[in-house]
Amino acid sequence: QVQLVESGGGLVQAGGSLRLSCAASGFTFSSHSMGWFRQAPGKEREFVAGSSWSGGNTGYADSVKGRFTISRDNAQNKLYLQMTSLKPEDTAVYYCAAVTSYYSGNYYSTVHEYDYWGHGTQVTVSS
Repeated sequence: QVQLVESGGGLVQAGGSLRLSCAASGFTFSSHSMGWFRQAPGKEREFVAGSSWSGGNTGYADSVKGRFTISRDNAQNKLYLQMTSLKPEDTAVYYCAAVTSYYSGNYYSTVHEYDYWGHGTQVTVSS
């Protein structure tokens, strides 16, 4: 059974930093592309960052480029999102997601390309 469990969210002031983690189990984490998405109240879920299976190919939404960094530890089955220079508009529930295709050298940036989702972790940035 695939499980993705996010942690590390919380309340932070604008300009601050947070590091989100996603613990994966029930599948061969090291073989699959992964991603981070977020959803603010009243808005659609949107792509934040993605990583190929090796971490060698990563991509970011324009709104977070230069501030957020996605990384993964395949030995520990964990995905990370380091968030810096946080802004109030970054406030959202952040989700970890996985695709089922193996050893893709790509990252994926649309919701429908992902097959498994975590339950999310709340990030709130105060002004």
